[in-house]
Amino acid sequence: MKISLRYRYIIFIVILHLALIFLAFKWLNENKLYFIASEILIVISVLFSIQIYRDFLRPIEFVRSGIEAIKDKDFTIKFVSTGKSEVDILIEVYNLMIDQLREERTKLNEQHFFLEKLIEASPIAILIFDFDEKIAQINDKARKLFNCEPGFFVDKKLSELDFPLLNQLQNLEDGDSKTVKINGIETYKVQRSHFMDQGFRRSFLMIEELTDDILQSEKKAYGKVIRMMAHEVNNTLGATDSILQTTRNYLSEDSFLDLREALGVASERNQKLANFMRNFADVVRLPTPRKEQINMAALVKNTGIFMRALAQQKEIDVIIGIGDDENLSVQADPAQMEQVFVNVIKNAIDVCESGKNIVIEIIDSQILIKNNGLPISEEIASQLFNPFFSTKKDGQGIGLTLTREILLNHGFSFSLRSDNDGWTAFTIGKMQ
Repeated sequence: MKISLRYRYIIFIVILHLALIFLAFKWLNENKLYFIASEILIVISVLFSIQIYRDFLRPIEFVRSGIEAIKDKDFTIKFVSTGKSEVDILIEVYNLMIDQLREERTKLNEQHFFLEKLIEASPIAILIFDFDEKIAQINDKARKLFNCEPGFFVDKKLSELDFPLLNQLQNLEDGDSKTVKINGIETYKVQRSHFMDQGFRRSFLMIEELTDDILQSEKKAYGKVIRMMAHEVNNTLGATDSILQTTRNYLSEDSFLDLREALGVASERNQKLANFMRNFADVVRLPTPRKEQINMAALVKNTGIFMRALAQQKEIDVIIGIGDDENLSVQADPAQMEQVFVNVIKNAIDVCESGKNIVIEIIDSQILIKNNGLPISEEIASQLFNPFFSTKKDGQGIGLTLTREILLNHGFSFSLRSDNDGWTAFTIGKMQ
């Protein structure tokens, strides 16, 4: 067993003074004067050794107290000078170290507090991971984005969370960034990076929603193009159709029958082209919703009944189940919302074959229009709500574009997706 320096010093002093006492007794025993003097010197030596021992222990006690204070993260304890140079040098060094540590700790705490406030106030959703790739912290923007409680994400990996956006980010590496589109309309820019924490690497995700900016840019771009096209086409069609009709009226019915028919076909094509351009212009000229309190359940039910005749022509059954939400009342433009329901149900009819079903229901204040027809592929899903995108041979892509604009103007959330069970659902988010 290793003996400490303190006990070695005590043993040395004890042995030394015992030896001195023995020698004094043996050699000076006969001379009482020298013997008494030697004993007095031995006593003085013992007292002096004790004082040295105490002086020796004091720096150790200072060091021990300082270590305990540092262990407890208490940087307020400082020692007062004792008047002894050796100890005072140690005290001075310790006090300087404590001042530096306290200053650094205060600075780190202030930086940490500022960083926490900055993260929490950030307009970008932030998810911070721990060393095991589990989510340790999310900010307020992320909680709103995913509509979850503060502790829902904590201690969970991305693979454990059932969110379409996060499912596409599981293989994202530090330093990578990508643009993710959800439900054909919600667009996010995602960047993954890292920082060093206690010498270890920790990752974080920054998710910025670009949906509104992209929609505004798209609308501005296609609006300008449509207005320019409509102006040129309508001006041309008006003049040419007038010439065609005038010429047709001057021709004899007997002599120029073929030419009259050709001019009639040309005039008819002009009208179709005018209607074609009018459909595009309707998207740009879409008026601000005239909102009023309406029974949304009754509106969607009546629209379903109206569209049932068209579905029955293809032997498709339209099933309407409103349930407990038959009195769902909201502020909306009834004409525009009816147009939305007509477009969505018509699209459902187009993708269904004979014997398939279309189900219209309201669940927890959400409107669902489902069908078990042809599902939407991943490639098409990312383009569904792109302006004027269509999978139909002669489609203009007007229906979903107009539907998108109406719902956005009303402030209603919506999605269109195919589930693994073979059903495709157009969902209009919870209405209050």
